[in-house]
Amino acid sequence: MVISPKVRGFICTTAHPDGCREHVRRQIGYVKQKGAFESPKKVLVVGCSSGFGLATRIAAAFGGGAATLGVMFEKPASEKRTATAGYYNTAAFEAEAAEAGLYAKTINGDAFSPAVKEEAIRLIKEDLGQVDMVVYSLAAPRRTMPDGTVYTSVLKTVGEPFTNKNLDLRTGEITQVTIPPAAPEEVEATVKVMGGEDWMDWMTALSAAGVLAKGAVTVAYSYIGPSLTYPIYYQGSIGMAKNHLFKTSQEITKQFADDGIKAYISVNKALVTQSSAAIPIVPLYISILYKVMKEKGLHEGCIEQMDRLFREKLSGSPVVDEEGRIRLDDYELREDVQAAVMEAWDNISSENIAQYTDLEGYWEDFYRIFGFKFDNVDYTRDIPLV
Repeated sequence: MVISPKVRGFICTTAHPDGCREHVRRQIGYVKQKGAFESPKKVLVVGCSSGFGLATRIAAAFGGGAATLGVMFEKPASEKRTATAGYYNTAAFEAEAAEAGLYAKTINGDAFSPAVKEEAIRLIKEDLGQVDMVVYSLAAPRRTMPDGTVYTSVLKTVGEPFTNKNLDLRTGEITQVTIPPAAPEEVEATVKVMGGEDWMDWMTALSAAGVLAKGAVTVAYSYIGPSLTYPIYYQGSIGMAKNHLFKTSQEITKQFADDGIKAYISVNKALVTQSSAAIPIVPLYISILYKVMKEKGLHEGCIEQMDRLFREKLSGSPVVDEEGRIRLDDYELREDVQAAVMEAWDNISSENIAQYTDLEGYWEDFYRIFGFKFDNVDYTRDIPLV
């Protein structure tokens, strides 16, 4: 089968194995070119197959020489459908790790489930003994509880509706969008899915099983963004979940203080991911931000962010803000960057979108998530799906 991108809404329903392999190799190449750094040596990454989670695993392994155990929820190929991009990414990572002599195993299943936690504990006991770092990078739209209850997250405001400019990714036109407020039960469900409850469950299970090393560090990823996006993100239903995630980091540090375990939130930069592409207003903001940051020589993708996390923020004593958070959004929120973004935001229209945005860069990043748009990949090659 000759695989081409098929975009539906904000996702691509196909993925290219050769392109995903190239995506992984380029990220590995970036880390190796930067040189080795000191890092934890046995790392569990919950949500390891794309975006920040994949980049974390690559940085830890190829920059820090870490053995990595990953957890993902991805689909293999069938006779009629390609595998998901995360499935191909992980296969490529494991192959590269094996060639480099690095331990890398992955559990494919629902990270929220007790069974997957038990499987992770079993593998850690058998292969690693203990882990000295746990990265929680889960980006799931829904969560099924052990009793069968299903919670689904929503992208809504809290309190009042919010109207602002939006980018129609299908047409490239600037429109207006109004995001409705979430009902209390929708906020609760979003916190259940995207908050810190499952992170705490993971840490509790690992600790009880004796597979958490003393002095281990755990990190979960978050986003704050500028005041422009506060109503839909920081102050919206997602923001309520991220606030819960932050409070959970404090609870983890307190609960496991006797073992010297510390939990951190890393506040990362706005990037094109499968998650961010779904949030109204955010794609327009990102496309403007990309142009501004590239012009200033400050742009970073997932791998640059995660490499900097290990190399600059976690090496030695973690570098944190006044609330104890790691800030990888420091370049994004620089005063000069945000001033330029807001000037563009105020002046942008459908007629001058090319002047104020890096829409080409946005789409390149989007397609590359799924293994497309790499100039050295033969997309005419006939690829057997199974």
